[in-house]
Amino acid sequence: MFFPAAHVSHAAGLKIKAYINSTATPTATILFKGTVIGDSTSPAVTSFSSRGPNLASPGILKPDIIGPGVSILAAWPFPLDNSTKSASTFNIISGTSMSCPHLSGIAALLKSSHPYWSPAAIKSAIMTSADLLNLQGKLIPDETLQPADILATGAGHVNPSKATDPGLVYDIQPDDYIPYLCGLGYKDSEVSILVHRPITCSKVSSIPEGELNYPSFSVKLGPSQTFTRTVTNVGAPYSSYSVKVNAPQGVSVTVKPSTLYFTKVNQKASYSVTFSPTSGGKAGAFTQGFITWASTKHVVRSPVSVKFQ
Repeated sequence: MFFPAAHVSHAAGLKIKAYINSTATPTATILFKGTVIGDSTSPAVTSFSSRGPNLASPGILKPDIIGPGVSILAAWPFPLDNSTKSASTFNIISGTSMSCPHLSGIAALLKSSHPYWSPAAIKSAIMTSADLLNLQGKLIPDETLQPADILATGAGHVNPSKATDPGLVYDIQPDDYIPYLCGLGYKDSEVSILVHRPITCSKVSSIPEGELNYPSFSVKLGPSQTFTRTVTNVGAPYSSYSVKVNAPQGVSVTVKPSTLYFTKVNQKASYSVTFSPTSGGKAGAFTQGFITWASTKHVVRSPVSVKFQ
């Protein structure tokens, strides 16, 4: 459908509204300047981008990642009915239908470069290498041009070049999801359908959501909570990583050990993270931070979202 209207940003809309209210006879002209290349405020999170928190599984941070999805030039099917729409085979489109192909294509490229990586390893590489800054070197903004929060950006904006060499990955094997699904309260029959074999959850050591080996943390914090993560070295054989914590406001974060050492490729190492409240955060309020493992070559960053109970 085509409408006699123009779509503008939130910030531009406020300026237009202020102008309309400033005069009894407001006027406007629309000038078409063609395609603008190199907008220094990009990337930015659009108003219709899906946001968290994750209601179905609050212990898993969503979104995972953001990618290009606004005004994308893409192939377009021709109409099969007596439509009056343009017969053009290309269109400018926005939405998940555009961002999903970008991320899917990047995942396919990573699988081509690393054929033995699991889907979880590919997701981890994409998330832990994501960008937090726009072309101006400022935090990625939202539609109001203010810094977008972690429930809008997830791990950040996808960076395919960095994702090909992430240093460390948080891997998950298919069977690792069974204790997670049982912990969510799924029935035996439901889990069995998902994994294509009989499962009895009463015989499975269920885990809380936060114990899934995910490359992010989503914590509902009352008393202190401790989680464990395992990383796999996909970088140099001899390497070490030191931790840096950007703690969420009102939260103490303790990581043990503070340094991870590797002597070979595909070697695994585990660490624990303890989250403790340091001040009276308002119940229901969110705060955010990051846990970063850095070597001389790689930066492996995990977003942290904390909701106070």
